[in-house]
Amino acid sequence: MSGPILQAALDLIELSRAVQIGREAIQGGADWIEAGTPLIKSEGMNAVRRLKEEFPDTIIVADMKIADTGTLEVEMAAKAGADVVCVLAGADDSVISEAVRAGHLYGVKIMADLINVKEPLKRAQEVEALGVDIIAAHVGIDQQMKGKNSLDLLSEIAGKVNIPIGAAGGLNAQTAGEAVLAGADILLVGSSITKAADVAAAARNVRNSIDKPGIKKSGKADINDEIRALFLEVSAPNITDAMHRKGAMSGLISICGDVKMVGRAVTVETVAGDWAKPVEAIDVAQRGDVIVINNGRATHVAPWGELATHSCLNKGISGIVIDGSVRDVDDIKKLGLPVFATATSPNAGEPKGFGEIGTEIKCCGESVRPGDWIIGDESGVVVVPKERAYEIAKRALEVKKHENRVREEIKRGSTLSVVMELVKWEKK
Repeated sequence: MSGPILQAALDLIELSRAVQIGREAIQGGADWIEAGTPLIKSEGMNAVRRLKEEFPDTIIVADMKIADTGTLEVEMAAKAGADVVCVLAGADDSVISEAVRAGHLYGVKIMADLINVKEPLKRAQEVEALGVDIIAAHVGIDQQMKGKNSLDLLSEIAGKVNIPIGAAGGLNAQTAGEAVLAGADILLVGSSITKAADVAAAARNVRNSIDKPGIKKSGKADINDEIRALFLEVSAPNITDAMHRKGAMSGLISICGDVKMVGRAVTVETVAGDWAKPVEAIDVAQRGDVIVINNGRATHVAPWGELATHSCLNKGISGIVIDGSVRDVDDIKKLGLPVFATATSPNAGEPKGFGEIGTEIKCCGESVRPGDWIIGDESGVVVVPKERAYEIAKRALEVKKHENRVREEIKRGSTLSVVMELVKWEKK
């Protein structure tokens, strides 16, 4: 190989979209085009056949993830036009040996995918001995969502096998260059190219990164800072989509309209209009937190107003959520701090001190524990369990990328139902 190879992975389910995105990726500098596993499962070998017809001078990779019948599946892909066929490195040796023999017979290369392999270096050396042509250091999408990194996997095997190594899993214009420095020969890049509004430009950015890789950044950001930054990039609807329509609080309105709120929950249990614990929670909360108050959905009396909101500004608190009423709405709007409530009322209660701070509460239909992540915008408020915060933030970003690409295709004159091929995918 004369230099790093950029492989654009088309992990879509609509063939017409895959062809268009593949064409733009090649314009941006992609060397190889991959028929991703979702595309092959959706369209079968017709996906490989169509891509080869559209791009006859481009290497076509069939990501078959072969786990059995090595000869048959390599033959299918090769006859459809594939130049490289992927087999699971975790498959039995007999499957890999058959795939290698079929590769020799039909003139295609075999790439062994290390996804989910427990001892990647050991298995990489074993499949090299079995005759595969390429090793793919691949961290799957679901693993990426939990923080696993293809660069870490790559570092385990780089320089310890004698065949080309591909790096796959969450690569972008920055990390693809880092992967080259770490020893990758082939950069398998998916959503950062294929979900971009401008696919050619995104591919060009990756191309530039791998052709002239910069120095790897040292150190890692604090995980909570990274989670916050990710949630700030996405919307409440993106997050509920990532959670399979879970986590959305009901009945809330944004008092200040178009605002953005991200923070960890400081929970407050109180009774109708008792504003002692809600106000005391301001002193407990840290910069960036969100105060979440269960006021029993009392709408005739408010446990929160402008003075409490002003106090939150002084502390750097990100926002307030109230299952109940808020007052002083005109003044709160001037302050601009995100406040979400189920109602408004001019009546204030009394600071009696009933209730508790820092306990699990029920707020607007959702359970909220101290430390859970609360994200709000004009569409509403979502609760994300603290144990899954990083994963959900990453998945929400993927949802946003997908929507950005679909939006671009609609701007070009299509419609949502046509882009998503809704009739084809309606449940029968």
